[in-house]
Amino acid sequence: MSTAITRKPQREPADEPTMGTRLPFPAGHRARRASQPPRPLTAFVLSGGGNQGVSQVGMLRALLERGIVPDVVIGTSAGALNGAAVAYAPNLTGVAQLASVWEQLQADHVFPGGRIHRAWNIVRRGTHLFDNDGLAALIHHSTPARSFSDLEIPLRVIATDLDTGEEVVLARGPLKPALLASSALPGVFPIVVHGGRRLVDGGVVNNVPLWHALSGPVDRVFVLNVSAGVGDHAVRSPLDVVMTSFMHARNQRYELERRQAIEHVDIIDLPRPRDTRDLFDFSGAHELIESAYKLSMAKLDEYERELADAREAAAVATTAVDEALVREQRRRFRLRRGA
Repeated sequence: MSTAITRKPQREPADEPTMGTRLPFPAGHRARRASQPPRPLTAFVLSGGGNQGVSQVGMLRALLERGIVPDVVIGTSAGALNGAAVAYAPNLTGVAQLASVWEQLQADHVFPGGRIHRAWNIVRRGTHLFDNDGLAALIHHSTPARSFSDLEIPLRVIATDLDTGEEVVLARGPLKPALLASSALPGVFPIVVHGGRRLVDGGVVNNVPLWHALSGPVDRVFVLNVSAGVGDHAVRSPLDVVMTSFMHARNQRYELERRQAIEHVDIIDLPRPRDTRDLFDFSGAHELIESAYKLSMAKLDEYERELADAREAAAVATTAVDEALVREQRRRFRLRRGA
């Protein structure tokens, strides 16, 4: 993969890794300049989904074209990788570079060796089918950031503690091990030892980390969930059975969190294109990006119409209240004069 991205000047040394089950984003949140007009506090939540993560590129393009820039990004697995790219370069140039990476990506880049290699790893009873060298190269090409402190937008990366089952939030320190851990699909990629823990894919416990967006001050959350289509895939292998079962459980958690969300926070689920590819198929990236972009633009049109209708209704209600107050003041004035 030959995509080159201009490296930013070196910043301060990386912070020490900080992990826990909850880390609200205001701690690392950059303050806005006073001259900027107020706008809604915005979070992007990017789900896991393996090769389906390509559709998130089209969603990000639609958001940024509308001038919707996040104040915090939360991602799991492939969503953490895409989230790191947009947190480093939250603009259309950054999204174009990310699209180029996905469009050049092939199965051998991430899953080297093919079926014979996978069969041999099963026979030898290793803990994983593939090394994560391909994932490391993908991270390298997706963003030049080497530390969370290199990012323009605060990023929260979700992983799972293999020994305790605890959900882990990675928010400081070196970026690559955090992204490798969040993407370490159990049994497929190696366990990542980081910060004194043995970590695997964050999608095991929280594939759509909505709750972390709602833990901080936020007005609206855009959810880029590309893993919701359990029925899209034919079940052809034992791994397909495992992945489909995981998807059922993970989608139930997201729906529960969504129902319990705070009423005043807008949650906008961007639609994903139908994706019937299996786990090892990275073809058709450009078409999926374009399809996701068009679907997202239509959804954002709908959202903006709803906002306009809500503003108009609020204006009408305010006018009615003002008129009622004027009538009441006149009534009291007449009563005083009559007395």
